[in-house]
Amino acid sequence: MRVAIVGGKLQGVEAAYLAKKAGWEVLLIDKTSEVPAAVLCDEFYLLDVTKILEWMPILKGVDLIIPALENQEALDSLVRSARFTKTPLLFDKDAYAISSSKIDSNRLFAKIGVPAPVPWPECGYPIIAKPSGASGSEGVYKLNNAQEFEELLENGLKDWVLEEYLEGPSYSLEVMGFSGVYKVLQVTELHMDEIYDCKRVVGSAVLPEELRAEFESVALKLAQSLNLEGIMDVETILHQGRLKVLEIDARLPSQTPISVYHATGINMLEIIGNAFVQGKPWQEFDVFVKRSVIFEHIRIINDKLEICGEHIMAEAGPLYLYPYFYGADEAISNYAPGKTDWVATLIITGVNSQEAWLKRETIIRAIKDEWGIEKYFDQSAYCLQRDVSSFSSIEHATIR
Repeated sequence: MRVAIVGGKLQGVEAAYLAKKAGWEVLLIDKTSEVPAAVLCDEFYLLDVTKILEWMPILKGVDLIIPALENQEALDSLVRSARFTKTPLLFDKDAYAISSSKIDSNRLFAKIGVPAPVPWPECGYPIIAKPSGASGSEGVYKLNNAQEFEELLENGLKDWVLEEYLEGPSYSLEVMGFSGVYKVLQVTELHMDEIYDCKRVVGSAVLPEELRAEFESVALKLAQSLNLEGIMDVETILHQGRLKVLEIDARLPSQTPISVYHATGINMLEIIGNAFVQGKPWQEFDVFVKRSVIFEHIRIINDKLEICGEHIMAEAGPLYLYPYFYGADEAISNYAPGKTDWVATLIITGVNSQEAWLKRETIIRAIKDEWGIEKYFDQSAYCLQRDVSSFSSIEHATIR
């Protein structure tokens, strides 16, 4: 199958990786040349899909269009061009419109009774302030008291969501939908760095069976309410023994689909892509954990090794796929011989969790020894402290 992936950033990396694992021929399109996924494809086209006359000829012979971006103008153009050429487009514009607005998402949660953070002012401090239309959890602030809230309010809070701040482990679950048939996949656990960006995905989350079943039920309920046609990611936090939904994204996410692929052998992009091309849902299948997986981002700078959130991969330029990287099953990296400043996403598997973690420690040690590294940092997010008095210049944090 010949597919066109539009967008070469981290979603594009995810899509290109899984498409190649499916054995598909991959065309990647982006208006910027030095994007992370630029060399993870068979053909790269430097163009802007909103320029229809440039974009349309590329669709000749393409079996499926896979959006891997969140630019609304580009998405609208893809919808129009796919309709005109009758090329299947793996995108649900109606579900995406709701999931890309935190205000609309929260309304949906309340309407169908999905457990979610309590909105302000029904909750006390600390609270979270987040822009409704930002990507994922970009630009989120923790406000510890009324003074911090007033300082943020002075800078304007139009179309922002205010809700209780929750602490606890974070989990993700993908659900697929096509022609009224829905399927939940594998729950993964998300580990955060000190600025609340996901630094590590554990491919088989340790979650009590009753909570796992509840999570799956909530994901299915959300997909059915949206009449989902495609893939949706549901993120929750376990707070005081209860799962609460933080956000939904009706698009192919980054990090978790690759983790699910290595944990279960299930390529969700291949399954949903074939459904769109063939015009019929998949045959029923079971989801079993076959391997334990650790999917982790590292950064090497001179004599320092640091575990970081995925933002370091987004800023690294073109990435390459390396097998057996310092003992890891695979790595996605901008590494090159002689380079002293590089990043990598390590994909590490084991027959069980203990083996995967022991293997990870051996890999980290091997990298440190090879590069003579003495400084090692693996900081985690516990609480978010931000000075909201300088709102215009404040460093944004990501909270999931």
